[in-house]
Amino acid sequence: MSKRDYYEVLGVNRDAGDDEIKKAYRKLAMKYHPDRNPDNKEAEEKFKEAKEAYEMLSDPQKKAAYDRYGHAGVDPSMGAGPGAQGFEGGFADAFGDIFGDLFGGGGRGGRSNVYRGADLRYNLEITLEEAARGAEKTIRIPTVEECGTCHGSGAKPGTHPKPCPTCQGHGQVRVQQGFFSIQQTCPKCHGSGKIIPDPCRDCGGAGRTKKQKTLEVKIPAGIDDGMRLRHAGHGEPGLNGGPPGDLYVEIHIRKHAVFERDHDDLHCEMPISITTAALGGEIEIPTLEGMARLKIPAETQSGKVFRLRGKGIKNVRSHVHGDLMCHVVVETPVNLTERQRELLREFEEISSGNATRHNPKAQGWMDKVRDFFGG
Repeated sequence: MSKRDYYEVLGVNRDAGDDEIKKAYRKLAMKYHPDRNPDNKEAEEKFKEAKEAYEMLSDPQKKAAYDRYGHAGVDPSMGAGPGAQGFEGGFADAFGDIFGDLFGGGGRGGRSNVYRGADLRYNLEITLEEAARGAEKTIRIPTVEECGTCHGSGAKPGTHPKPCPTCQGHGQVRVQQGFFSIQQTCPKCHGSGKIIPDPCRDCGGAGRTKKQKTLEVKIPAGIDDGMRLRHAGHGEPGLNGGPPGDLYVEIHIRKHAVFERDHDDLHCEMPISITTAALGGEIEIPTLEGMARLKIPAETQSGKVFRLRGKGIKNVRSHVHGDLMCHVVVETPVNLTERQRELLREFEEISSGNATRHNPKAQGWMDKVRDFFGG
């Protein structure tokens, strides 16, 4: 089957320059790449066709042969024209140039081993009050800096790194795989393009040394346990000029002596006496802003929950305050005097005469027990 004209495949004129050819191929490659069109044979064929066209037209020698002889000038099986030899650089270079540009790696420029630094996580413990009101904390995090002895070269003072003999300083080597030649990271220099015969004693040839740096962390009011604060660029430095990673400060709230937090609401238990529960009264309860007074109605039962609106924690996003839920616990008196015991016995005798009126819950429970046993 005859092949289409390479210029027609890329959609460019015959006088198109290198940038125009590269731009046209990039557009087609992004559109028809197999990763974007899984199980699409038609897209796969168009991708291969565009790849072949770019491979030929991006190489000055092959382009000249194609312009003069057509497909015959670049077809190795025909053995004609100067384009019949030197196929080694085509696809690998085209792939490196185009997809290196798209995904951040190399090609002829030798930047295929530029890596972003790793992200770091720092666990920061704060109090409930700091979480509610916001705070500023100073933390120390590990970092690396340029070695002061070798000034980042990694070589012993008075010496210099040398070009890698395996890749000739390019950082990549070509590996022949059948019909294609693929670029890979040099196994000798690991992509740096250089070797260090005499490493610096202080940094071991890395060109960088570990340090500690301080960082101010601003904690917003209302932050909750487990939330993270991102500090861009404060992670580990990148390699070969790559960008640094990020630092994530993960918040952990210390257990509070009085309050328990439930999202933006606060909960606390408040013990009251039998007298206050029976007769009613006012008690003082703690809040994050100080003490507040709570009116207890007469005949309050243990476990009753009173809501104080707006006395919780301000939401970190909406800035709406939660509520304070006060759980009343009726406390049984202890260490009674003899006189107190006498009064309680007298009270019990008076109350037992009309249990249905004075102890409705207890009487109702006993009725259910009798029904259960068929009494």
